[in-house]
Amino acid sequence: MHSTEFYRTEFIKYLEEKTQIKDPKNLYEPISYILGLGGKRLRPVLTLLTTDLFGGDYTKALDAALAVEVFHNFSLVHDDIMDDAPIRRGKTTVHEKWDINTGILSGDAMLINSYQFFEDYAGDAFKELVQLFSKTAIEVCEGQQYDVDFETRDDVTIAEYLKMIEYKTAVLVAAAMKMGAIITATSKENQDLVYEFGRNLGIAFQLQDDYLDAFGNPETFGKQVGGDIIENKKTFLYLRALELSSPSEKETLLHLYSIAPTDATEKIEAIKNVFAQSGSVDATKKEIEKYTQRAFTCLNQIRLSEERKEILRVFGENLMKRTV
Repeated sequence: MHSTEFYRTEFIKYLEEKTQIKDPKNLYEPISYILGLGGKRLRPVLTLLTTDLFGGDYTKALDAALAVEVFHNFSLVHDDIMDDAPIRRGKTTVHEKWDINTGILSGDAMLINSYQFFEDYAGDAFKELVQLFSKTAIEVCEGQQYDVDFETRDDVTIAEYLKMIEYKTAVLVAAAMKMGAIITATSKENQDLVYEFGRNLGIAFQLQDDYLDAFGNPETFGKQVGGDIIENKKTFLYLRALELSSPSEKETLLHLYSIAPTDATEKIEAIKNVFAQSGSVDATKKEIEKYTQRAFTCLNQIRLSEERKEILRVFGENLMKRTV
């Protein structure tokens, strides 16, 4: 077994080998740009790590890891266009640096590229990987549509919100891990359990991302702090605040989510104050812990040595302590 930093380094090296800029440059430069912005490389690292955990050769999983990472970044390029986001990982977004048409077309090419990375797998592994990837890709699109729909709805429930973040974020984390299990041909039970570990950890990860969007440090978070508030997104923080707020706080919250001031600084601070005073912040932290523990329950059932399961446990614990 290796450290997560080892897998990250190996993956980045492989990524750079496989994503050379070629003609037409206006198609491939934006792809190289978004893939070069860094990020945690969480998903590909999990694919390589899971492959090793189940006794496989992590190098056999590099193409699957690359497919996951390219697809993830494709979704970010298009999400940023839909959200009109100016910043991604502390840098200018693709559509702002180039233009919207370039962002759409380069994103489309990334989606196609992500499928091409499975072409070297054979037999049952190829079929299972592509089936899982296609299922996951359409769920990510469904999650994005739910997210868009929620912006104009006033009756979003917490259950609906949790389904949205499961599809938009968690299923790709889960699929990244299951791909490693598929490549090693471990048991179906292990494949399903490691998927559930990743799915629950992915939900916890996104809930924490929502929290950091409001309360994170702008110098380390890498995105515009308060972006969800500016976009009036019905996050878990917002939905729980509506449930827990006093009538006056609820009235304030609903009013603030109905306006779009040119300078949103005061709006952001006022809403964060309601989140904190209502108890929504504490409720969100408890929900993060709940899904993290669900992930660990699945982990305990996987047929692996305790030593190897501990590697995933530590990974999950460290992920939930992040500030970026």
